[in-house]
Amino acid sequence: MLGIGKAEIGRGGQEDATQGGGERPSAARLLAQAIAAAHERSADVLTGPGDDPFGHALIAWLRAHVPFDHCVTFGYRGTARPPLLFETFNPAESHVYVTLYQVGPYLLDPFYHAAIERVEGFRRMRELAPDRFYASEYYRSYYSQTVLAEEAGFFVPLANGASVVVSLMRKAASGAFGAAQVRQLRELAPIVLALCRLRWGGEVIGEEARGRPGREGEGKAARGVDRGTIWRDLALTSREGEVVDLILQGHSADSIARLLSISAGTAKVHRRNIYRKLNINSQAGLFAHFVAIMQRKP
Repeated sequence: MLGIGKAEIGRGGQEDATQGGGERPSAARLLAQAIAAAHERSADVLTGPGDDPFGHALIAWLRAHVPFDHCVTFGYRGTARPPLLFETFNPAESHVYVTLYQVGPYLLDPFYHAAIERVEGFRRMRELAPDRFYASEYYRSYYSQTVLAEEAGFFVPLANGASVVVSLMRKAASGAFGAAQVRQLRELAPIVLALCRLRWGGEVIGEEARGRPGREGEGKAARGVDRGTIWRDLALTSREGEVVDLILQGHSADSIARLLSISAGTAKVHRRNIYRKLNINSQAGLFAHFVAIMQRKP
């Protein structure tokens, strides 16, 4: 049973007194609906990720406290392509935020790395992103297509070894989350985590898909990507492969040096050797190799 009692429901519905009356459901009632939907797990029966009653109930409750434009929820386990658990996108948006992401860019996503490192609670992208993330080729070639002012998420490690990330997105027209809104979301995090564990804690995530209709490839086993061998066919050493991963994620030479316990000079030498072996002269060329490799993966 979910350990949410009247006190927590009251805290989750504390906006009621300030948001006025009308016919809009109260935050407390919306929370009760989310709890009921999590218990029912009705999304397991012939529904797609956009039709999950729990997902809709959860975002309705969250929006009673803080406005946002979109929500997407992925499940992560190791390097397996993350299954989509819930989305609010239209088909065109889903192509960018979901389909393209699952091809391979997820491996470079700060949210993915936080999830597999078992980060727990509420985090903003700016808190997790490497020091050169916003200048990285991943950001320019993929992430900038999302046209987001900000992305923040609830990170939910599950007992079965997987992690669920509920991502809240605000487009450029909406602007970033304000300081008061961020505080509100952090206060709501324990309830969100408890609800998500109730909803998805008993599911297999990242090992085999659940066969939801309307999503190509669902129902097949989710195969992991061997990061230790992904660059082997291009004659890179294991150390150079590690450096490539970090460069593509958006780490500077100084950041790579700290993470790998080498000097910044050595990190730069590795980068020069990688570019020479791949016959490229920029991070754009490196990202192009990465995309080509991921597109060949089954």
